[in-house]
Amino acid sequence: MVEKPYPWKDGATLLEHTERKHKILREYFVRYLTVRCQFPQQSKFRLAIVEGFAGGGRYMCGTPGSPLIFIEELSAATSAFNIRRTSEGMAALDIECLLILNDVEPETLEFLKSNTEPVLGRVKEEQPRLHLKVEYLDKPFEQAYPIIKELLQRGGYRSVLFNLDQCGHSHVERKTIADIVASFTSAEIFLTFAINSLLAFLHKDNPILVAKQLGFLGVSSKELSSLESQMSKNEWLGAAERLVFEFFQRCATYVSPFSINNPGGWRYWLIHFAGSYRARQEYNDILHQNSSMQAHFGRSGLHMLSFDPKENQSTLYLFDVSGRVRAKEQLLDDIPRLVTEFGDAVGVGQLYTSIYNMTPAHSDEIHAAMIENPDMEVVTESGGERRKSNTIVAADTVRVKRQLSFFPMFPKKNT
Repeated sequence: MVEKPYPWKDGATLLEHTERKHKILREYFVRYLTVRCQFPQQSKFRLAIVEGFAGGGRYMCGTPGSPLIFIEELSAATSAFNIRRTSEGMAALDIECLLILNDVEPETLEFLKSNTEPVLGRVKEEQPRLHLKVEYLDKPFEQAYPIIKELLQRGGYRSVLFNLDQCGHSHVERKTIADIVASFTSAEIFLTFAINSLLAFLHKDNPILVAKQLGFLGVSSKELSSLESQMSKNEWLGAAERLVFEFFQRCATYVSPFSINNPGGWRYWLIHFAGSYRARQEYNDILHQNSSMQAHFGRSGLHMLSFDPKENQSTLYLFDVSGRVRAKEQLLDDIPRLVTEFGDAVGVGQLYTSIYNMTPAHSDEIHAAMIENPDMEVVTESGGERRKSNTIVAADTVRVKRQLSFFPMFPKKNT
């Protein structure tokens, strides 16, 4: 089926799932800049942003698209950071950003330019500490990627952020995602795709995997027509999430396989790829600030994809208050068990590295579980004991206080 071009010039409608994606993207980008620009000794931060499917920049209702969102937040952050630095007697901070905007439709790209150029002009006038360079491309993303990669490598950019908001599922290859993560020291990717399209692809590529994961829903190994009636079921979400994770897990160390929460059924995925636990930690926390915008069906502690339809013990997790309560209950048991797999102690940073690809939990619940479990304690580098969960840092150590009472150190042999 040939996809119709999005009608940007005639006035594009902002759909609800797109609005939800943009809110998460905007808030995450604010945190991204805050974390990257926090060092007092820092006087410059360099990054590159790639819009693989940039669109026209502004919707019919006047709401900005993602290219303008990035520009707006870069401008706001530059201003806020330097006001604070001046008040605290710190050196000024310059932000240097290469913004690559690609769209396959030349007409759409021209419309995008008409929306971005006035904003860029104002930024140049108002933000002398923000140095924005924009490159426009009009190719299919896979054809554009070698050009994009060469631009990034020639410019020596290590911090790169790709926003790949494709239609369907087939415009970004899995090997390209893996290459982005492998090619840059600090790369992060947001990928959007329609799950029903991906499932159709997977059914052709790996029918055994699809049958294994979705068989309990009555999905035939020969056709997927029954999926439409399944998409609103929580169990379908759990099975599809696992399929998504298994399909993409080798692309990056941390893969966030959560769907856009649509009451009529989970059809769109917003996947976050990163090589750093800190990026996944921040992303999880942003999702909790936007509860019910993304959804997960499975465990809320560690081992989030431990979904067994026969046991029916998994629940819908909407990153809300009730989900956080359940997560804390599970983490109180999960974290001590994980620590004992290392022995009787592990660095908090190493624990983060181990858990963040398998939990949807907020960092507050993870820290609370370390402090509040009576069998565990968190120790500082100097040997002191942490009393409050919000003071825990990656350099601390979490360890077992005494002989385990909640489960045996070694499993008993069957007799």
